[in-house]
Amino acid sequence: MKKSKAEKAEWDLSSLLTGDNDPEAAKKRKRVEEENRKFANKWKNRADYLENPAILKEALDEYEKLNRFYGTSGDEGLYFYLRTQQDSASPKLKAKFNDIQDFEIKLKNEINFFEHGIARIASENQEKFLSYGGLAPYRHFLEKLFAQARYLLSDEEEKILNLKHPTSHANWVKMTSGFLAKEEREILTEKGKKERKPFGEIMNLLDHKDKKTRDSAAAAINDILAKNADVAEAEINSILANKKINDELRKMPRPDLARHIDDDVESGTVDALTEAVSEKFKISKKYYDLKAKLMGVKKLEYHERNVEYGKLDKRYSYEQAVGFVREVFSQIDEKFSKILDDFVNNGRVDVYPKKGKRSGAFCMTGLPSQPVYVFLNFSGDLKDVETIAHEFGHAINSELQKEKQNSLNFGTPLSTAEVASTFMEDFVLEEITRNADDETRLAIMMAKLNGDISTIFRQVACYSFEKELHNEFRRKGYLSKEDIGQLFQKHMKAYMGPFVTQSPGTENWWIYWSHIRSFFYNYSYASGLLISKAMQNYYKKDSSFIGKVKDFLSAGCSDSPKNLFKNMGINISDKKFWEDGLAQVESLLKETQKLAKKLRKI
Repeated sequence: MKKSKAEKAEWDLSSLLTGDNDPEAAKKRKRVEEENRKFANKWKNRADYLENPAILKEALDEYEKLNRFYGTSGDEGLYFYLRTQQDSASPKLKAKFNDIQDFEIKLKNEINFFEHGIARIASENQEKFLSYGGLAPYRHFLEKLFAQARYLLSDEEEKILNLKHPTSHANWVKMTSGFLAKEEREILTEKGKKERKPFGEIMNLLDHKDKKTRDSAAAAINDILAKNADVAEAEINSILANKKINDELRKMPRPDLARHIDDDVESGTVDALTEAVSEKFKISKKYYDLKAKLMGVKKLEYHERNVEYGKLDKRYSYEQAVGFVREVFSQIDEKFSKILDDFVNNGRVDVYPKKGKRSGAFCMTGLPSQPVYVFLNFSGDLKDVETIAHEFGHAINSELQKEKQNSLNFGTPLSTAEVASTFMEDFVLEEITRNADDETRLAIMMAKLNGDISTIFRQVACYSFEKELHNEFRRKGYLSKEDIGQLFQKHMKAYMGPFVTQSPGTENWWIYWSHIRSFFYNYSYASGLLISKAMQNYYKKDSSFIGKVKDFLSAGCSDSPKNLFKNMGINISDKKFWEDGLAQVESLLKETQKLAKKLRKI
């Protein structure tokens, strides 16, 4: 039987490199180096572009081209990043990727002078540049640089911070995650046999339907984390100290400010979001109360909070899943389904799990001149169908930007990074729910609530944990693993309430949570989903609103998220906006409670 195009299941990376030992890699690297050095040599010792808007336009046009076609690692950087995801255990691939990373850091240090110089244009002269017509395509790029100026150090100091990042942060994080990845334990399977499993597989078993299996997995995780707690204590204190030093050097008044600046969002907007969610923790507590009742227990164990309720046994082939998502996308906008087809037909999706392949899913966007790639570990359940919709939301976002934006406006700030993905995912799940019987609907609605609770309430609780973690470190100078564990459980209990047990051992579960090493990343999950819900409501009331959705998805970083949403009639600085989104989650919870009562489940 001839395979359909949709069954092309591995990445075709030949447009980047033809293989791991492609001789063109060295030539491409040399070209990247030459283009960056050519730019640096032309502008390094000049100041006229910092005084004359017309000359700055010439420089930015060249900088835009550099960032469109070469960046600082080119095709080689993207290729070896993707290959390390396909084969995460290969020392050769890791070595090649580390080598290109070292090359990239050095090259970035050579051209950092350009953005830093622009950022330091005197405030009284900035309006002259912002109002110059020729610089209109770069206006918001300039606004962002000007906003960063007050926290910039000298070029030489910035180089030092870049160079010390691996030793003061990244290597510590890799150490901890590396130790965890090497751990193995015997797990009791549902068949009553013991099997030795690696850490990643044990984590997946925490949600297993068989209670003995998930309890065995939880005991193993507790043992692994306890064994590595002293290492993690040293690691987290080291990266907290490094962050504190960097913030003090830059004179940043709060630990999360650097994240907000990078994400092009005002601190007040993030505060409004986190306050609105924290004040509505009663929603997540009621959800866990409902789930405990449906599971027939007084309280859920901490490791059981994500266990699937009900039976969602329907299996999908990859082709069926793609077909279903395509149908939903085409109902929203034909362009969305065409983008999906282009990916699945042309080797831009890596579909199935295999030995050495990292877990999870992502959409990888490199330079505007490079293909976008989607990474899956498709096994055929409902969650995998949702994941396809989610990752293709990101892919659509990137493809629409390619059509409209220059390379300096290409990308999505973290504050809105999850809008497109959750927008698409929710419509797919809604379509699945529409055709289901009541028993299946209840299971799907509980799964949807679980996702919303985790994405909104859990992530905001983690954000609050991070803030207190950094502030306590700065107050005390060092935090023991016990100190950190108490803080962690405090914030987990805040959103879970009394219906989830903070059982012994869970005080160490911060150890594997990688997001807290990226610093204050977690709020973006909540903001993305809540903004997405607002956009879905507008679209359901008026399908022509999809035009505004596409405009937003095409906008990239051409304006601040605040202004982009303002043009859509959405005020993300208003706490009430976030409360309205939370009301939708509460409405789904009430609908689910009503269905559970109708079916006499509670």
